[in-house]
Amino acid sequence: MAARESVIRAIGKAVKAVAKSRGSEWWYTPHMAAASRAIDERLPLVDLVLEVRDARIPLSSECLQLRNTPSVSRIIVLNKADLADRSQTKEWLSFFEKQKCMAFGVNSHNRDNIREFLTFLQAKVRELKKKDDRAHAITFMLVGIPNVGKSALANSLHQVGRISAAEKGRLKHSSVTPQPGETKSITSLKIASHPNIFVLDTPSVLIPHLIDDEICSKLALTGAIKDSVAGEINIAEYFLSILNLGEEYKKWAKLSSSETGAVSTSEGSSSLGKKQKRQYPTDHTQDFIVNNVRRTLFDMVSSFSGCTGNGEDLARLIQEEFEVLQNVFHLPLEAKECNFDRVAMKLLNLYRTGRLGHYTLDHVPCD
Repeated sequence: MAARESVIRAIGKAVKAVAKSRGSEWWYTPHMAAASRAIDERLPLVDLVLEVRDARIPLSSECLQLRNTPSVSRIIVLNKADLADRSQTKEWLSFFEKQKCMAFGVNSHNRDNIREFLTFLQAKVRELKKKDDRAHAITFMLVGIPNVGKSALANSLHQVGRISAAEKGRLKHSSVTPQPGETKSITSLKIASHPNIFVLDTPSVLIPHLIDDEICSKLALTGAIKDSVAGEINIAEYFLSILNLGEEYKKWAKLSSSETGAVSTSEGSSSLGKKQKRQYPTDHTQDFIVNNVRRTLFDMVSSFSGCTGNGEDLARLIQEEFEVLQNVFHLPLEAKECNFDRVAMKLLNLYRTGRLGHYTLDHVPCD
């Protein structure tokens, strides 16, 4: 654990150093301050708040701004549930239920899951209509920190809701980007008819002050903070420390050599095969390369002679993994320092797309 704590401190130190050198406006930008005020102004006008959190960090991705408005009706939406540990997501949903908080786990890119969520929301709308039977439109507000997938969720609800309502016309979308904090204004999207239901997609907001090192690390790993702030290598080392100390890699034990082998370079292959051969050396998302990464990491962790619970040993294992992954990702070995950056970038991409397992970084409180 000492090695992981060292990486966590390094990430926290890096984030705070950037914040100190660039001033408080780097972390809590004027754009975020304006967004916070706009959200506060609209909260009394909406019927329900959907607080979107990252299912991998259900606690660390809390929108602390809502703590100041406890009277607002709220549903906690654990988005990106497909990237988290399924059993732990169920535990978190049970935990929120015991805390008298409505909660729902969702994958914004799964249409069936979105339909299920929309049905859940419509049931809540019927409850609201019983309390106030006036024929007014219902408005939900999406609120959350950067990169929890608010815009993707708004678009999916909009698309599925409009289709189910058989409404025609060009669909308006919120802009979606992998970079955190890109939504700049509040957008209204219709997600259902009879009654009309609208959802407000709001800009992402962080708290005005810096947080502790561990939360910084979790936010960095899940992409809520730009990689350039903490450094891709630091973040990738943090991920490898989680992988090496966990159980997820053991699922890759049965990968066969046929699954991890490179594609044949023999002549006479189809044009599609030729196209694939040209892509393999650089495209780390190809299945055979992903399986090579899995197999390599499994072999290295399971055959490691040191103790991963020892800080120095774990740090040594992570260093060795970086070195071996250069070859797995087909990077030139002579450019070692540059390659470590590229290895880190590729590892983070595979982690964030769920190709290297499903991890929940926040654990349900025991008490």
